[in-house]
Amino acid sequence: MNAFNELALSPALLAAIETIGYTEMTPVQRESLPPILAGRDVMAEARTGSGKTAAFGLGLLQRLDPSEIRLQALVLCPTRELADQVAKSIRRLAVNIPNVKLLTLCGGMPLGPQLASLEHDPHIVVGTPGRVQEHLKRGSLHGGGITTFVLDEADRMLDMGFEEAIDDIIKRISKHHQTLLFSATYPDEIRAVSSRVQKDPVIVTIDEPHNETTIEQRVVEVEPALKTDVLARILNHEKPESALVFCNMRKDTDELAAALDKLGFSAIAIHGDLDQRDRDEALVRFANRSCNVLVATDVAARGLDIVGLPMVVSYDVAHDPDTHTHRSGRTGRAGASGLSITLAGSRELNKVRAIEERLGKPLARYPAKPGDGRKVLNLAPMKTLVIDAGRKDKLRPGDILGALTGDAGLNANDIGKIDVYATRAYVAIKRDLANKALNRLREGKIKGRNFRVRSI
Repeated sequence: MNAFNELALSPALLAAIETIGYTEMTPVQRESLPPILAGRDVMAEARTGSGKTAAFGLGLLQRLDPSEIRLQALVLCPTRELADQVAKSIRRLAVNIPNVKLLTLCGGMPLGPQLASLEHDPHIVVGTPGRVQEHLKRGSLHGGGITTFVLDEADRMLDMGFEEAIDDIIKRISKHHQTLLFSATYPDEIRAVSSRVQKDPVIVTIDEPHNETTIEQRVVEVEPALKTDVLARILNHEKPESALVFCNMRKDTDELAAALDKLGFSAIAIHGDLDQRDRDEALVRFANRSCNVLVATDVAARGLDIVGLPMVVSYDVAHDPDTHTHRSGRTGRAGASGLSITLAGSRELNKVRAIEERLGKPLARYPAKPGDGRKVLNLAPMKTLVIDAGRKDKLRPGDILGALTGDAGLNANDIGKIDVYATRAYVAIKRDLANKALNRLREGKIKGRNFRVRSI
């Protein structure tokens, strides 16, 4: 069974699948969707990018009854980024189902607007455990009618200390629900959670190792004091279109991004201390090629949908082999080649050996070749303009494109990705034309109106 139309899905869902462009099921969808649609509990081991969101999204939407105004599906995610991504995916699948209300409830966001949105029960909630638990405790969220409960990236939620919150949430929702547990790894802790929260689950294990020829792995032996210079030299030598650099500590991401910026790179840090707007803007800029180096912690990067990533760098060696595998697996996707580089000091070589044991082979090792510390401009090809208007102002990507190619006089080829949010929009412009576009948009109008425009 490879085709979605072989499944017991509603015409509305099949039409959405066709519009999105899904042609055939991924392995995790092929193995998990039949038992999900049959109402069974499922525990699936599948990495990010495997198609798991569509698997549980289709399952919960098939069971949904929009005529009943009550919370029917709850999806828990470890981070705001993943929750936003999952919510966006479910909305795309639900596009042909009228009157479906989906809310995203995450920590780090103001409570007031969430409480206002909860005055009328949503059908679906996607959120982080702490904030969902808070709403259930307050009584602003009612879990008695939930029929589908999803734990996405369950291993990462346990790593982040959410186990008690998850257990408390389960006590506060309907006892009779389907539980779907998705995890990139399958340690004993996940087995223990499954045994507590699931009933006779169908176990789905998708082992999709990357073709060893698609990802080249290197270890560069370098002491901590020289790592930034060595990283700059590697980036200048390899010249990747974009690179994701991992640090183990939040504070190091800011320091490293600032150092790389001084050395001539378009670098941004992302970690859990950023507010939602700064996180959104960092991800938008990385995706639209106006930032070429994203420095992140593992938690902040988990669940991010980054397409066509040619290089991953572990500035700090990963704490365990599984985390190293996830980092490396960010590159070399869909048959493309990728490069995974690990910078290892002498005190980190024991972690490298553990990674090699897990891989069953030694990794190619290279001595450090520091740069000379001079600034070499290696800026991203695009620059991002922010328009202080969005969906609430009825602004669409086509309106922005029309303003830029009309009054602003740009060629469509000079304009990159356009992202429209509720109250703001982002557009990537070729770097050497960004100031021209900014001035023209400030002087002209978009959809007949004047909006504030700035560059970031």
